Amino acid sequence: MCGIAGYLAFADSGVLETTTLVAMRDAMRHRGPDGEGLWMSANRRVGLAHRRLSIIDLAPAAAQPFASDDGRIQIVFNGEIYNHAELRRELIAAGTTSWRTDHSDTEVILRLFEREGIASLERLRGMFALAIWDQRSRELWLVRDRIGVKPLYWTRSGSRLLFASEIKALLCDPTVPRRVDCDALFDAMSFLTSPAPRTLFAGISKLPAGCLLRVTEDGALEERRWWSPWRDVTPLRGESDAAIAERLLAMLRESVALRTVSDVPVGVLLSGGIDSTTNATLFAELVASRGGALKTFTIGYSDSATYANETTVARATAARLGAEHHERLLSREDLISFVPEMIELQDEPIADPVCFPVHFVSRLAREHGVIVTQVGEGSDELFCGYDSWLRYLQLAELNRFPGAGLLRGPASAALSILGRAEGAPAELLARARRGEPIFWSGAEAFHDLTKRRVLAPEVMRAVGSRTSWSALAESHQRYRTQAWEQSDLNWMTTADLTLRLPELLLMRVDKMAMGVGVEGRVPFLDHRFVELALSIPTAVKRRNGIKKAILKQAVRGLVPDAVIDAPKQGFGVPIHEWLEGPLGTMMNASLERFAKHSGLVEPTAFRALLPRLDGARRWYLFNISAWWERWIA
Repeated sequence: MCGIAGYLAFADSGVLETTTLVAMRDAMRHRGPDGEGLWMSANRRVGLAHRRLSIIDLAPAAAQPFASDDGRIQIVFNGEIYNHAELRRELIAAGTTSWRTDHSDTEVILRLFEREGIASLERLRGMFALAIWDQRSRELWLVRDRIGVKPLYWTRSGSRLLFASEIKALLCDPTVPRRVDCDALFDAMSFLTSPAPRTLFAGISKLPAGCLLRVTEDGALEERRWWSPWRDVTPLRGESDAAIAERLLAMLRESVALRTVSDVPVGVLLSGGIDSTTNATLFAELVASRGGALKTFTIGYSDSATYANETTVARATAARLGAEHHERLLSREDLISFVPEMIELQDEPIADPVCFPVHFVSRLAREHGVIVTQVGEGSDELFCGYDSWLRYLQLAELNRFPGAGLLRGPASAALSILGRAEGAPAELLARARRGEPIFWSGAEAFHDLTKRRVLAPEVMRAVGSRTSWSALAESHQRYRTQAWEQSDLNWMTTADLTLRLPELLLMRVDKMAMGVGVEGRVPFLDHRFVELALSIPTAVKRRNGIKKAILKQAVRGLVPDAVIDAPKQGFGVPIHEWLEGPLGTMMNASLERFAKHSGLVEPTAFRALLPRLDGARRWYLFNISAWWERWIA
């Protein structure tokens, strides 16, 4: 796990100063506190840089950038390849005998690329963002993993292309402008983050999950998708629920086991819910078989009357598993003091307040010597774990009811007369009238009419008539072409695999954990486990209307019934309660400066909106205003 950066100059005028490349690298020191590396070609037209967080093969020989024996190929890599030992054995059997490291996964990627080219990506099981320079073909490959666990950003500035694990590294090049992308802002107000390939910075892109970018030395760019969720799914038609549950548990055991591959301590971030409890339980089995002790870490809140801490349940789980357990209670003062660092680490808005506890629980792990953690993201999206999803499913069924189309127009008119034209009901009716799915994302804040009223006229002229559906339209088309079973639930899973997971939930893990030099691993988002989940018929996932029914069946007997059957709480922050006092004062001051000086919102409409917002949506806007103050103003 590391931070990577580099550039390719298309002409001599694009050559980057060595000091700038070093600055790009060291802007991400937090991602790799254990070492650094730099390589530039003889003509200085190509440069690669690396910050190292040593996790697999800690020896100096495994340092990056890593070169082939003849110097033809250079690679920098951020992530982990969990099946690297198996792939090394296959390569040795196929005749690759020249190895410079004992068990580096970076070298495995390079040796595979030497033999199979870019098609070798299909062999990798893990999370990764990587860059490969091929001197023979004179081309640079930039790649993001299937699910998007690791980020990769790039920009074309003048006669060079730059890339990095974080946007702040790109901004070290003084030729990269700092301007707001109006389309990305429009979408971020809906989705709490900017959908790939855009970022909030005009001209800076991020590779979408499962995509690669091929760049040639003459400046030609080709972006293409190398993996999509439904491509390799084999339907489980005709199998019993019991057989499917058995498959799920076996694959989950394999996924957790793979994510214990490490030369440094690994722990589990533990809440009171089914996902992290399952992670911890399966991990504890492995640790016990190896004669070790599981380490678990939990966050709660010390001054909240409304948020029910999960520390008691987590503590009981840890005791049951014989874990070495650590916990910390956070306060509103912790949040206030953390905000500047949070904005610095995010680079662009990740407007989810859960960034706060994720950072502090990762810091807690690091303080106790744990460099790698397992987290539970992905389970709810694969198995319908949210109450809100059940409501969307009911609405989608009503939308198909005979005669529903005749009622949409009058219903929209009635909402307008009642002064509710900007609410969720009006938005969902508008989507239905346009023939779009009513579900766009598991995280939606502001709808179309609100955005058009609040954003500045100059922004809306740039956005034009488009809606934020454009961020999902291509994914929906692939889903319609590839998915073996077209259902509302399968579309909802696909939508969140496209947007909310890679650009919001996984980025809050990556940015907040890597901010303290901790790697987060995601067993539920192993690509083979995802494909298995997508192979399950919708009727099995929705059996008896129970959320996560088949997953609960799979782990019952492994995880206590009290945990499986408990109401879902979710990993949250008592933002609304904490708005009283200094936090609210700080947020209001930032929002007022944003309204007055940014030129991105219509001040009167923006100020009128704020009093009507709940704490969560006020936080979403504050995340944007604080970002603007740090990175643009």
